[in-house]
Amino acid sequence: MALHPAPSAPRPGFWTALDQAQRSALRAAARPKNYPVRSPLVYQGDESDHVIIIERGWVKVTSSTENGHDVVLAVRGPGDLLAESAALGGRTRSATVTALSPIRALVVPAARFTGFLEAHPEVWRLVTGTFVQRLDDQDRRLKAHVASRGTQRLALLLANLAELSAAYVPPAADGSIEIGPPLSQEELGSWMDASRETVARALNGLRREGLIRTGWRRITVVDLPRLRTFAAGQD
Repeated sequence: MALHPAPSAPRPGFWTALDQAQRSALRAAARPKNYPVRSPLVYQGDESDHVIIIERGWVKVTSSTENGHDVVLAVRGPGDLLAESAALGGRTRSATVTALSPIRALVVPAARFTGFLEAHPEVWRLVTGTFVQRLDDQDRRLKAHVASRGTQRLALLLANLAELSAAYVPPAADGSIEIGPPLSQEELGSWMDASRETVARALNGLRREGLIRTGWRRITVVDLPRLRTFAAGQD
């Protein structure tokens, strides 16, 4: 039986955790910007010095390997803070961020964001919490890769995405949850370190178990508790 770390409850996005005065101050320092589907918000290796707050839509975070292969590291959604580590640390971007859906965002120059944090020092805790949460996510991903087979890893990934999605859109009347980020089989495979064929077989298996429904770039989790149980190797 494979064991997995207990999932952490989805945390509210950075923007959601701010109070009204903090939001107003940050919006005053920002400029709004829209990004179409598949457009990059930032490039890996870029030296741009701004942070981005997603107001609407989903993005994927990818990193290019030495042989030019893009690896999916994460998805981010409404309320999330992006590119803060490079902007605040004066480093080049460590990953590329690409729109999975139409994006509406706030773009804040690094100097203005630093000024905002100096005027609202309590917000530093939210920024620090973002760093810690992302380190925890990486740790869980590594443990899941070591401890489980392909279908279980996909089940765990889909369960986490379902919980994330439910934080923004309530489950349907029957309890099913449509996963918000529109990820392809190739993107899912990159994220869980598996081939597209492995993902396709795993999706078929989860459908046969009655745990998910699928369409083009659409996955609906039918029974989240059972999916969690399956991911833990206990089904």
